[in-house]
Amino acid sequence: MENKLTHFNSDGRARMVDVSAKEATERVAVAGGKVRMQPDTLKLIQAGKMKKGDVLAVAQVAGIMGAKKTSELIPMCHPLFLTSVDITFREDAALDLDGLVSIHVEARVKTTGQTGVEMEALTAVTTTLLTIYDMCKAIDKGMVFEDISLLSKTGGKSGEYRRK
Repeated sequence: MENKLTHFNSDGRARMVDVSAKEATERVAVAGGKVRMQPDTLKLIQAGKMKKGDVLAVAQVAGIMGAKKTSELIPMCHPLFLTSVDITFREDAALDLDGLVSIHVEARVKTTGQTGVEMEALTAVTTTLLTIYDMCKAIDKGMVFEDISLLSKTGGKSGEYRRK
């Protein structure tokens, strides 16, 4: 694996990488993460009984917005034309060792361009999880985020990546 950091110039100062010579290719990134919570919190989400509204619907829209705003949040990210953002959820009502349940979030982001969408997928997942927390914090301040990571990516010079 090459160990050259590309976001620094020859003086060691931060820079946005020049991607103008790169070929535009289809690029897809998938990121995931989960939020662990009290079982009663998940039951309220599933029943649509949270005072702030439909938690997963709002979180899904927030995740899409997060992906679109990534370059405004992460200093060296290029503004990208995203062609697709899809947020999916998987609820797990089985109690873990701490007596908590979870909601797994996955974000799939796509573009055709000169740079990848890994950061957009990760930002989408994180924004989605933060929104779930925000909408449920009044009854469960102890929610925990875990396993936020890039699951896969395709396209570009570095090719395909799949998390093991």
